[in-house]
Amino acid sequence: MAQVKVYYEPAMELLTLFWQAPRPNQICTELGDGAILMKDATTGQPIGLELLSYRPGDERFDAVSVEVGQGERPPVPA
Repeated sequence: MAQVKVYYEPAMELLTLFWQAPRPNQICTELGDGAILMKDATTGQPIGLELLSYRPGDERFDAVSVEVGQGERPPVPA
């Protein structure tokens, strides 16, 4: 099972989540509303997420769903 690492920096209001190890060659894509997706620059595989201006109880977290697994993906609902 993958390990999720969560870093919170209250002074900067920054929440960072990694479900894979950070990469020296990672790229970031702004998703909007202060959410930034971090990806491996070589493979394009998502490795983490940052939320800017984060405070505990932030409503944006209600819309975030991360599933990390091994093997086959579940079927896509029709």
